[in-house]
Amino acid sequence: MKPTIVLVGRPNVGKSTLFNRLTKTRAALVHDQPGLTRDRHYGHGRVGGKPYLVVDTGGFEPVVDSGILAEMARQTLQAVDEGDAIVFLVDGRAGATPQDKIIADRLRRSGRPVFLAVNKTEGMLSDVAVAEFHELGLGRPYPVSGAHGEGVRELMELVLESFEVEPEEAAEDHPRIAIVGRPNVGKSTLVNTLVGEERVIAFDQPGTTRDSIYVDFERAGRNYTLIDTAGVRRKGKVTETVEKFSVIKTLQAIEDANVAVLVLDAKQDIAEQDAHLAGFILEAGRALVVAINKWDDTDDYRRSQVKQEIARKLDFLSFAKFHYISALKNTGVPSLLKSIDEAYRAAMIKLPTPRLTAVLQEAVARHNPARAGQFRPKPKYAHQGGMNPPIIVVHGNHLESLEGGYQRYLENCFREAFDIQGTPLRVEFKTGSNPFEGRKPKAPPSKGEVHKALRLRRQRVKKFG
Repeated sequence: MKPTIVLVGRPNVGKSTLFNRLTKTRAALVHDQPGLTRDRHYGHGRVGGKPYLVVDTGGFEPVVDSGILAEMARQTLQAVDEGDAIVFLVDGRAGATPQDKIIADRLRRSGRPVFLAVNKTEGMLSDVAVAEFHELGLGRPYPVSGAHGEGVRELMELVLESFEVEPEEAAEDHPRIAIVGRPNVGKSTLVNTLVGEERVIAFDQPGTTRDSIYVDFERAGRNYTLIDTAGVRRKGKVTETVEKFSVIKTLQAIEDANVAVLVLDAKQDIAEQDAHLAGFILEAGRALVVAINKWDDTDDYRRSQVKQEIARKLDFLSFAKFHYISALKNTGVPSLLKSIDEAYRAAMIKLPTPRLTAVLQEAVARHNPARAGQFRPKPKYAHQGGMNPPIIVVHGNHLESLEGGYQRYLENCFREAFDIQGTPLRVEFKTGSNPFEGRKPKAPPSKGEVHKALRLRRQRVKKFG
């Protein structure tokens, strides 16, 4: 297995910047505002031939015993317990603080090897930058710059020196599931319920999740990756720079996923923002399952209202399955996961060309397309053009004249024949090109040319019999 390296430190010492450097990504949200990272964030890195798993954690405040900071500290300590080695990051420009000393003492008692990294030392004399950090009692401090990469490779070589290299197994293709919705609808609670542990912070304060957190877990022998995302509010209400970046990360998570789970709050009205978010998922071509959360906390009248609103405002999601659940009490969650599996299967389905063509020809035989002017559109054959979402390309003559109703008819025929539910299905139409298009017709031969041709023919006949 890959060794797990955990990044620990006070808020705003550069842990997320170093995480992005180690993983060669921009997966972690980085901003000048302290305390931006709140949950554990996992990524993959490699130094030379040695792969490793790196964990970004929230700013560690071990002296706080309540509120969101206490939840962040609990997440960090859980990451430390899971880690094989700890990189304790401190700020070389701020110097050693009392908080650093408390964290150092806590890490010493963890029983894990701890490496002290003094960050933000670019442009400073190394010996001067690290001198005062010897008092933390964690051995030699190593000067690094997460932003510029200085000293990072050397540090990681030392961290990984005691770990044996193991060949990497081929990555298994498994569903990536983005959990999306407005703030405070229960997305993080749903992630924790699916995983079976307090993997991400679930707090009754809207906007608790700021970054997209990737969580790997296994259920019934099958691997999944959940993506817990920040709540998406209406554009006019998004004012903070951090929240704008959080929304961008959520939209990127949807595009990176195979299946999106749109979480709605049964206690709130179906808002315009819910429909916009569903529309973005549809445009991205991602398979979709809708979860109406907090269903156990509503009466019969409210439930009837919710179903009427869904039928009126989300009628364009007829291909998706709707589940009425309680993420907190694990009610309806197993059937939700089953629908996720079905939606993933539909999104990644392989459609053989002979069968597609046969379904197309059967559909045309049952119902011919309407004539468009002088010509009648004539679909001839079909093949698959892509997956996630499934794309079916139909070839024929004059297909640009097919009416929208007939296009939907063919889409429904394909859905029914291959049992494609839970994912958008795109049917594209391509008309064969006319090889004579654009050519000028030849002028008829003149009388002189006709007489000349006849004369030459008579001469050949006379010569050769």
